[in-house]
Amino acid sequence: MHCTPIENWIMSKTGIKSRSREELKSYQLYKIKQTICYAKKHSVFYKKYLKGIAENEINSFENFENIPFTLPQHVEHNSIDFLCVPQKYISRIVTLRTSGTSGSEKRIYFTDNDLKLTVDFFYSGMKSVVDEDDKVLILMPGNTYGSIGHLLKAALDVLEVKCFIGDVIKDYADTAEFIKDKAISCIIGIPIQILKLSRIYPEIFGDNIKNILLSADYVPEVLIKEITDKFDCRVFTHYGMTEMGYGGGVECENLNGYHLREGDLYFEIIDPVSKKALKPGKQGEVVFTTLTREGMPLIRYATGDIASFKKENCKCGTFLQTMDRVTGREDNIIRFNGNKFIHMKDLDEVILSFEKVMDYKISIYEDKTTIGINTLTVEDFYRLRNIVADAVQTIIPDKIMVYYLKKNIEIKNSMLKRKIYDCRKKVLK
Repeated sequence: MHCTPIENWIMSKTGIKSRSREELKSYQLYKIKQTICYAKKHSVFYKKYLKGIAENEINSFENFENIPFTLPQHVEHNSIDFLCVPQKYISRIVTLRTSGTSGSEKRIYFTDNDLKLTVDFFYSGMKSVVDEDDKVLILMPGNTYGSIGHLLKAALDVLEVKCFIGDVIKDYADTAEFIKDKAISCIIGIPIQILKLSRIYPEIFGDNIKNILLSADYVPEVLIKEITDKFDCRVFTHYGMTEMGYGGGVECENLNGYHLREGDLYFEIIDPVSKKALKPGKQGEVVFTTLTREGMPLIRYATGDIASFKKENCKCGTFLQTMDRVTGREDNIIRFNGNKFIHMKDLDEVILSFEKVMDYKISIYEDKTTIGINTLTVEDFYRLRNIVADAVQTIIPDKIMVYYLKKNIEIKNSMLKRKIYDCRKKVLK
């Protein structure tokens, strides 16, 4: 097993001479202080938000943990105030719809240099996934400059790996035909779409696909196990979000957690209640700070994602920190009376274990929970309806009703994550 190529890239980028976490942490603390100074000087938001915090007083990570979190709501309400460069230097603006009912939007700004940093990370991370003989199909948006597909292709071009951009899947038959015609050996895509593709056209996975990289949403473990076992195919997962500059961490050949982009980002795992940093092995909220961002730096940005750092070093031999796969989001939980709750990941492991189910949508109301399931045929639905309901009933303390989704749940872009729709008016204690 080879050591993750991310390691050499980070050592070269940071200038550290030894494979030492202490040396890397010293670099990160230095860059944190630089980022605070830069943001306070150029960002309207941070000039006010961090008033009274002197960067020369941040002499330890313990000091840094006293700095308040940047919340998604801050970006939603003040996106333009985060800018640290004139707008004429912005090369890419990504507009993200929020999950609230107000229709509010967050805008994330990138300079050309910011985008090049992401290409750099993708270039190193993809070395674990592909080689020069591969043909790669990117099933994500990539037709606009600076989109995730465009940046991935730029990285693969430098690696001299043949690459096609197919956008998100709109026609599964066309996608399957393209994979066969072009002899695609590696696909990069959105988890639930790749699962559906593998269930409708299993022959293309058995005959063609060697490696898969899943990104842009939480990856159900049932999906990884099914594709790995059924097709003898390696399934890599990537962790990132637009606010990170798309790239945050990627698995190596060990396939057991993300090696993080530690030269560009500093990660923390925070206890959601105490707001204190947690030790490896303890699950909490992922928080990150950008270390090299030019257009829109973010300091202690609370992502809402749930994960933990691993206690042990990766078997690939790297000294880099490894993060366990993200298990979902804090806001993707159904809470019931009596302190009971269910994560979406729990529902995934139950509902998606039925191979005739292609996708599902869950909504919770005052008197019942409804689950809509996508199946290829109406006959499949009628065969599965009661079985799925009984299976879900074993993990959910509520009445449920299963209905058929006549229209598939459409994924419009790579940032639209699956979610639980909580339609209740009251707040449960």
